[in-house]
Formats: sequence, structure tokens, C-alpha cells
Amino acid sequence: MKLVKVAVACVNQTPFAWDENFAHLKMAVEHARAEGATLLVLPELAITGYGCEDAFFMDGLQDQAFEQLEQLAQLTHDMVVAVGLPVYHEKALYNAAALLVDGKLAGFAAKQFLAGDGIHYEPRWFKAWPAGEIDVLERTAPDGSIHRFPIGDLLFDVGDVRIGFEICEDAWVANRPGTDLSLRGADILCNPSASHFAFGKFAVRQRFVIEGSRAFGVAYLYANLLGNEAGRVIYDGGGLIASGGDLVARGRRFSFHDHELSTAVVDIDANRREQARRGSHRPRHDADDQVVEVPFVWPTRKPESPPRIEVSWEDRATVREEEFARAVALGLWDYLRKGRAQGYVVSLSGGADSAACAVLVALAIQFAFEELGPGGVRQHLPFCRRLAEVLEQGGGPKAAVGALLSCAYQPTENSGDVTRNAAEQIARAVGSEFHIIDVDAQYKQYIAVVEKAIGRTLTWEQDDITLQNIQARVRAPSIWMLANVRGAVLLTTSNRSEAAVGYATMDGDTSGGLAPLGGIDKTYLRQWLVWMETKGPVGLQPIAELRYINQQQPTAELRPASKNAGVAQTDEADLMPYDFLEAVEDSAIRDKHTPIEVLQELSPRYPNQTPLQLAQWIERFFRLWCRNQWKRERLAPSFHLDDRNVDPRSWCRFPILSGNFERELAELRAYIASGAADR
Repeated sequence: MKLVKVAVACVNQTPFAWDENFAHLKMAVEHARAEGATLLVLPELAITGYGCEDAFFMDGLQDQAFEQLEQLAQLTHDMVVAVGLPVYHEKALYNAAALLVDGKLAGFAAKQFLAGDGIHYEPRWFKAWPAGEIDVLERTAPDGSIHRFPIGDLLFDVGDVRIGFEICEDAWVANRPGTDLSLRGADILCNPSASHFAFGKFAVRQRFVIEGSRAFGVAYLYANLLGNEAGRVIYDGGGLIASGGDLVARGRRFSFHDHELSTAVVDIDANRREQARRGSHRPRHDADDQVVEVPFVWPTRKPESPPRIEVSWEDRATVREEEFARAVALGLWDYLRKGRAQGYVVSLSGGADSAACAVLVALAIQFAFEELGPGGVRQHLPFCRRLAEVLEQGGGPKAAVGALLSCAYQPTENSGDVTRNAAEQIARAVGSEFHIIDVDAQYKQYIAVVEKAIGRTLTWEQDDITLQNIQARVRAPSIWMLANVRGAVLLTTSNRSEAAVGYATMDGDTSGGLAPLGGIDKTYLRQWLVWMETKGPVGLQPIAELRYINQQQPTAELRPASKNAGVAQTDEADLMPYDFLEAVEDSAIRDKHTPIEVLQELSPRYPNQTPLQLAQWIERFFRLWCRNQWKRERLAPSFHLDDRNVDPRSWCRFPILSGNFERELAELRAYIASGAADR
């Protein structure tokens, strides 16, 4: 019985934060050693950070990464440690994993399949390593000596335990390298990853880790990045260890700590016996040149009781609501501390979007206190002066929210008591600072100035959009001013549904440096707010005051009711029902369907609407989508949450100028006129 205690560590890294990144790696190594682990896997590109982008080509970055790799190697006596970094070799840059054994660098396994879809642009920087090929990397030491290291599609025989690599995307493809590594005798597969959060993605990771361990007859070790690394992408951590088809360790996700460690004892001989029993297992004996022999003595271990995977919020039916709360909260926390801001500012309209932003900031602070405690919070935000004062006075999470979050309600003559009360109730409930900044005078002054310039009166009949937009824009200077006074980040409250059709005023309600809701649709957001009102995340209390928000219909509140047939203005009356808007968005943008195909797909799902009405809404969506690409190009950065993102800088590319689907929309109208949609 050959037992090995293994570990995976998820670490919260930042591009170019060399000292901080190394400190996190060092802590992970020391923690693993303290837990008695002999083999530790760290994430993909953990030394540099995954999000360095075009700076990967800097010679200084590559050299500094190698220097830190050598420093990390000095910490690995009596241990085996895998860690990711960029490696320059023969006029190409590779995404590689280094294996450090007992204080020395044994070599590099290079990534074979690069992530080049969605938010990933790895082929822009890295080359894919060809399967089956190996080479020798040469490095000149400071004393002028030449050091040589094997690199490529390698298997490392470390003290008679064979260790191979699948690096992140390698495990997501059908012809994953683990198949060949298993036939070459791999005992342990290490997967250093930088796998971003998306709804439902963790379940997929667990499946390929567990199935990989079963099918390949190995112990499978998966380490992921953690936190908001570089601004847009949130890594959820969640280290995994499986052996022989069983999940033996599952790390926490969305941790606010700098690293999270998971350990387990795996039985190498048991997996070997299982492989030997399979008639389908046909080992290869022709790849010995791809095996790097590394002397190492594994410590003798006694059997331990199988670990128990603890039940958590991960296992509840409300996992999606929990994921949204925890992902965006962690994203906001890291954005605050890494950007060294003094807090956040939100213009509270009394509606769902701005209320959600305030609640999410409060959740970030509550989760931080829950995990880190007051001392840890202060350690992570030592530069926040107002927070320091609160903590010195013994203040808790709610007082900290007051120090870090400022909210303001900015009415004009078209604002109502309902939204004013709702805004104040939410601010009080979460504990934020609250102001009322009346902008009606400025709004009317702008109208008067322009009327004088053009020589006529502006009217709602002739100038509806103009008069709505100036109300949104007149709010921007004062809320920006409040953010500047506070040294805080101004949050823009636009959601993805509004971004898709441009239902936002540029330099008005889109003003801000970060859009935490830019990756989520309005329909889901409203459902989530109801959940937050009645249940809330595990370990925290719901916010009953959200009833003041949830009882309303979404409204821009920019047009007088008298100009809207006496009925209050609503977003859905201006656009279309939000659930249908998002269904069109999925079909047209995510699935790339033409207008007629969208109608054919959605008609059975909306039997209570006529084909003509559906077609009119579909045409409205396509026209607004094309007309407003320039707005999406200018929106503040948002967090990536799923495969429905419309951010053109990280996910969904579309031309600013186009033919506006004129031919396709004409075909849609002809299709409706022919009566074909009714048959």
C-alpha cells in the first residue's frame, strides 16, 4: 500500500503584484507542509497572475517569473510542488507548469490546448505545445553557467510515482492529454487551472475531475485561482481531489482568504491494481523518452479514515442565488482592496438595480467579517481611513458598511415618494451613508439654457428623449463629486438586459467605474432580490426592507405621468416584457439566430402573444441592439457571470456600424404578412 498525502491550493493573485503573489504561494507551501502533505498543486500562471494580457510578452515579466520560480523551489525541500508560469522557449511563449522536487526544478509540462473562446484569448499570447513532443529549455544563470530543463509533453517519475499534467483547458476537450498519460503509466494527474466562475460551471469541473480519476486510474488534483484577479473575471477557487472515481476533497469556493488548502491521502497502489484488472487498459511502453526520472523518497504513511465531504450551501436548491451573491460580493471586495479605493458610491434610484448594488456591497463586507474577522478586514484594507476609525471604536459589519458605502437619492420633479422612500429604506437597512441630492434646479436650468440657445420651448411631444436624458445626465456630476470626495469607486447600476438594447443614458445612469450588474439579466435580478428579501445567503439574515423595491414595477421615472396617459412610466412598456427580451437576446446573440429563426423558436413558448406582437418586439430588439453597440463599447467594466455576457471587450464582439439586419428584418415582416407564422 503506497499512500501519499496530497494537497491543492487556490490562491488569490494579481497581475504584477510580485511580492504579494509570492507571499500567497509561500503561505500555501507552508500550510501544506504543516498539514503533512508531500505533493502540492498550485494554480495555472499563479506566479505572474493569469490576466497579464499583452504584458506577457515583456522580457522583464518572463525573467521575473523565472526568478520567483527559483525562489519558490528553495521552499520545497522534502516536497513536490507544481505551479504555473509563462515560459519562453525557441521564439515562442508557452503556458507551462513547473514541477519542483525537493528544492530543485525538475522540468516543465506545457499546455496543449489553449482557451480561445469567450473571455479567453490565450492564443494571442501562447503557443499550444504539440502532443508527444519534448525539448530542452536552456537558461543562463547569473554566474554565466547554462542550466538545462526538460520541457514538453512530459511524465515525471518522482520516486516511482508517475506525475502528469492536464493544464486547465486540456481537461475540457474530448481528446484530453490524460488519456495518453494514463496509458504511459501516470499515477497522479495535476491540473493547475485558472477557470473563471460561471453559473453551473463548478458541477462540470467536478464531473471531469471525478471521471478523470476513474477512467485514467489515477489520483486527480485540481487547483484553481481565487477571487477577482484583474478586474472583470472572478475565480471561485474550489480545489478538488479525486481518486479512483471518488471525490475525496472539495475546497470552499468564493473564499475571502488569500489562499484555501484542501488535502487528502490517496492510495497509489489501489489505483494501479484497478487499472491492472481492466481488460480494456492497454499500457504504452514506447514513450520512455518522455519520462523524466527524478529521485525522491516519499514518506511512509499510515491509512487514514476517508474524509467526509461537508454539506454546505453548494448542495442546496438555491445554489444559483448563493453563487450570484458570493461571486459578486467577492468581486467587489477584491476590486476595492486591489484598487486601494476608500469605498463605493451608489446613486440609489429606489429601483431594483441600484438597490441590488447597495445590497451586494453590504454582502461583500458581511462575508469579509464572517471569514476574516475584524482584524483580517483591517489587514486587507489598511488604507481605508474611515473603516479604521470604525474598527478602532469596535464597530461591526453594519458600521463598516457605513464607512465604505455612500448612497444618494437624486430626485427631479418627476421622482415620486415611493422611490424616495424605497431608496432610504434600503440605505438604512444595509447601514450605508445616505444623502438626498435634489437635482431638479440643475435639470430645469439646463432646459432653460438650451431653449434660449435654440429659440424655442422644449416639449414632451417633440423632445421626449432629450428631456428624459438630461434628467439622467444631470445626476452624474454630483454623484461623481460625492465619489471624489470619498475617494470611492462609483458603481454604475446598468444590467445586461439594458445594455443589450441600449436602454440607458450615456454619461447619465451609466456613469461609474464599475458595473457589478453588467453581466446579469433584469428578470433574474428581480427574482434574486425577492430571495434576498425572504431568505438570503446561508449564515446571513435576509433584508426585509427589499419589499419596498420588490413591490414596484421597474421604472426610469423620467417622464411625467400626465404624458403617459396618466400611468406611471415603466421599463417594460418602453421596451417589451423583460423575460421576452432576454429570450430574444439568448436566441439572437448567444445562439446567433436570424429574426425569423428567433420568432420560430420563441412562438411556442409565448402562446398568449400573437405572432405579430412577437415579431414587433423581435424587430425592436434587433434595431436597438445594432443602434447601441457604441454604448456597449463605453459601459464600465462588468463581472463575467455566464455565457450570455454582452461585453464587447471580453465576450461578445459586434461591429459598431452595420447593415442593421435590414434584409433579415424585411424577411421577418414578409413572413408575418404571409401568414406563415400562424400555421
